[in-house]
Amino acid sequence: MKGVIFDFNGTLFLDNDKHIKAWSKISRELRNKDITEEELHQKMNGKPNKLIIRYLNGNKEDKELEEKYSLLKEQYYREFCKEDTENFHLIDGAAELFDHLKERNIPFTIASASIKPNIDFFVESFGLDRWMDPEKIVYDDGTYEDKVEMFKKASKLIQVPLSEITVIEDSLAGINNSIKAGVKDIRLLDSGHIKEQVKDIPEIHQIVSDMNGIERS
Repeated sequence: MKGVIFDFNGTLFLDNDKHIKAWSKISRELRNKDITEEELHQKMNGKPNKLIIRYLNGNKEDKELEEKYSLLKEQYYREFCKEDTENFHLIDGAAELFDHLKERNIPFTIASASIKPNIDFFVESFGLDRWMDPEKIVYDDGTYEDKVEMFKKASKLIQVPLSEITVIEDSLAGINNSIKAGVKDIRLLDSGHIKEQVKDIPEIHQIVSDMNGIERS
């Protein structure tokens, strides 16, 4: 590993249930029904909020509505996180992997489809600034159509070419966008149970269930 970019939700923090609950509240307002777990993994994970809201709104573009429901969804999400104190922690092995990377001076950061209030929430709640510069975390600021540009931005911030970076992701969208960006080494954290769909992708070098399984050679 010469540099590492982590996804966050579903990768460093297992929170699919909170996203389902929060997006279902938004979905009920927009289309009178909950989302399914399959929708979360196939249509939503790894995509900016505005595209998810557009999808829930019948693929109609409405910037004002997208901004409103993006903020509301994340407010619901943070409330659900705080309520579930037992599971509100980094995935097993994450702190140890961060320590390993720091000890070896391997640069790393996060590229996440979360918005800034959530990133601030995670930095404070999990003490992420012990390991990384919060200013180098890439998040959904409303300018990214997908994660391709996010990966490119993160690569520049840690000063390692994407061809030499390891990306750790959990979603189909994240995997596909990292490949489009030029990433050659992807590790799947299979919280979404998608390994059968992606196991033959040559860029995927590992499929693990937590960060303890990540090869560190």
